Amino acid sequence: MRIILLGPPGAGKGTQATRLIATHGIPQLSTGDMLRAAVAAGTPTGLKAKDVMAAGGLVSDEIVIGIVADRIEEEDANRGFILDGFPRTVAQAEALDAMLKSKDKPLDAVIELGVDEAILGARIAKRVAETIASGGTVRPDDNADAFKTRLAAYRELTAPVSDYYRQTCRLQVVDGMAPIADVSQQIDRLLSAPSSEPMRKQA
Repeated sequence: MRIILLGPPGAGKGTQATRLIATHGIPQLSTGDMLRAAVAAGTPTGLKAKDVMAAGGLVSDEIVIGIVADRIEEEDANRGFILDGFPRTVAQAEALDAMLKSKDKPLDAVIELGVDEAILGARIAKRVAETIASGGTVRPDDNADAFKTRLAAYRELTAPVSDYYRQTCRLQVVDGMAPIADVSQQIDRLLSAPSSEPMRKQA
């Protein structure tokens, strides 16, 4: 099962990815998590991405594609994977298509969590407050100013990715503003429907 989850920051992609991992027994290939791990480890890729991530920006295609290309070759991804936070640009989507085509591993689903951007800021603020209350550490890019930067970058660079998959008849949209359990049910229905057969890029 090879799945892409799309949606703006704060849409709940991470929450749904975690559930799908447990349901299907496949890894989540979150570029955000991989980049943060690289930053913490002080790897060359992490050092390049550190300043950009702290400001809430998007790292270069070269960095992200390099990480995904390496990760997709690992053994636990042989049966499938969930991509959360990638592809972020049409160029990355095209590179991913080329990579999967070369391995004859077409996508099974491209699912977008549709949300109301007007309330996303409140959702982020609530998440930060809950993290602080529980004694956790708030990420540098998890604040109001960084969120605005991330959302602006999403509108400019990532939103066109939805159109890319829509134009090739691969995009499926669920109501991301519904309760978490309802969003999960919508996704499960899409994945179990006959139309969720492996998707191959259309001409």
